[in-house]
Amino acid sequence: MAWLQLFVNAQREHVSNIEDALLKVGAVSVTLQEHIPKGEQEKPILEPSLGETPLWDNAQLTGLFDANCDTQQISWILEQQISPTPILRWEQLEDKDWEREWMDNYHPIQCAENLWICPSWKTPPDPKATNLLLDPGLAFGTGTHPTTFLCMQWLADQSFDRKTIIDYGCGSGILGIAALLLGAASVSGIDIDPQALVATHDNVERNKLDKEQFPVYLPKAFKKLATVKDTAAGSEQADIVLANILAGPLVELSQILIEHVKIGGAICLSGILAQQANNVQQAYEKHITFDPVSEKEGWVRLTGQRYQ
Repeated sequence: MAWLQLFVNAQREHVSNIEDALLKVGAVSVTLQEHIPKGEQEKPILEPSLGETPLWDNAQLTGLFDANCDTQQISWILEQQISPTPILRWEQLEDKDWEREWMDNYHPIQCAENLWICPSWKTPPDPKATNLLLDPGLAFGTGTHPTTFLCMQWLADQSFDRKTIIDYGCGSGILGIAALLLGAASVSGIDIDPQALVATHDNVERNKLDKEQFPVYLPKAFKKLATVKDTAAGSEQADIVLANILAGPLVELSQILIEHVKIGGAICLSGILAQQANNVQQAYEKHITFDPVSEKEGWVRLTGQRYQ
């Protein structure tokens, strides 16, 4: 099917109105990216505050339309509805097999000498290594982002010896599955997104693991179950807790995550920008002895052991 793209540049305060206008005139989707005016520099959006919906000062909106649409009519309507009058640019979207294009550009990733992440449709480069089969899709965690890669590197160096794991913010399940393939006894996956729980189960099956080894829960369901299992502590504890989320939630959830770690157990935290590392460590340092910080492309991984 052929498509047309309509590009509109806008300042932040006009983005919402333009997005609504594009959808009303028939756009099947609207995407946003930063627009960098000539002479200015990129202004990356990092981690937003809670409840904040961040936008660039200048954005480019792209509306996707059926190629048979009336471009002149749509342009006229938008010019009447949007103030100030926008500059509109139409462009034909090249027709491709987008699924094939995406699959061809996703390659196996070597996280350590003995650990690879492999698309399920490609042959693992090293059949003797631990190969985690993954289909990127519904949830975060493919190994391409530095935060996930750093966690996978750490996992490859651990001795699991039938240990129990809690993967808080499990996403695609990539970290918990890696732990199981490397010898962990069981993983409890927790995520606020129901789609992540679906993705984790799919990837568990893809790696020929037993779903009973990797049960998944929404946070409230896990808390209720853990309270029933362990009324003394009020929460289920594990030998290792993994949490690859963001710095803000890691700080807010610090007490919960600490309580999930057995005394003497290990914790692995990621999704943290280098400049946020000290704040995150301060939230845990009364109970965790931290290892040296590991950094990749401006992101860091914090690991340590619970001593009290």
